[in-house]
Amino acid sequence: MDRRLTREALRLMELHQPFVRATVVRTSGSVPGKLGASMLVRSDGTFTGTVGGAALEEEVKELARSAFATRAGDLHHFDLAAWRKGGLPSLCGGSVDIAVEYVPAQPNLLLWGGGHVAHALATILPTLEYDYSVADDRAEWVGVDRFPTAERREVVAPDALWSRFEPSAYTHLYLLGYDAKRDLEVLHSALDQFPNTIGLIASAAKREHMYATLRERGVDREALARIRSPVGIDIGAQSPAEIAVSIVAEIVEGMHPRPASAERALRGEEDVVSRTA
Repeated sequence: MDRRLTREALRLMELHQPFVRATVVRTSGSVPGKLGASMLVRSDGTFTGTVGGAALEEEVKELARSAFATRAGDLHHFDLAAWRKGGLPSLCGGSVDIAVEYVPAQPNLLLWGGGHVAHALATILPTLEYDYSVADDRAEWVGVDRFPTAERREVVAPDALWSRFEPSAYTHLYLLGYDAKRDLEVLHSALDQFPNTIGLIASAAKREHMYATLRERGVDREALARIRSPVGIDIGAQSPAEIAVSIVAEIVEGMHPRPASAERALRGEEDVVSRTA
């Protein structure tokens, strides 16, 4: 195991950045990358390590780009023999199997509002090794007694949130506040500055009022479509603890995309096909 790659993988995980790890898992004959040779590819295309160089490595980089797009990896076989059908332009003569693994960014949540749902989330997130921070303009709602495991606890006004927090450092923003006006200010600025998932807890009436106000302020339909509201998987959640479970379940689901066949099976489409075939 290459310590450089291990350190880099840990660094990217701590920064909540996704990456692709490619590892030689089987070899036959003469090959440049020996068993266990690995390479990490970052989301910007830069990489560390090697699986053998030359055409093989370029193929693996392309597979890494696909893995980022689909958020899924796979096992791939390569013949390093230019004279064989489908072989790479190589004269090594052997073959390799390379596992391409997509490693998603570990969730790092920013919770606006330290109320009951945020408190319930704070009891679940550490068990999954998900990081979170809490911001509220009420000091008594963001104390260490309520959120002992939070990375950060900040008392901050809505209009100063992004001067205190770096938006790109967080994978999810959840607006769990106690005041519609304050939530609206955070939401409006988030649509312009926060690049990742935005979730809003609101009644249907509150949500429609907020959306109408945002449209009056010039926010377009595409931007509003970024907002997830209601949040979480629909499990009929009512209590703060149940809502927290539904939110975390949605995050977990998003980290592990299902193959198309599994999605169809969940919707019952495969049963329909089998009955009509």
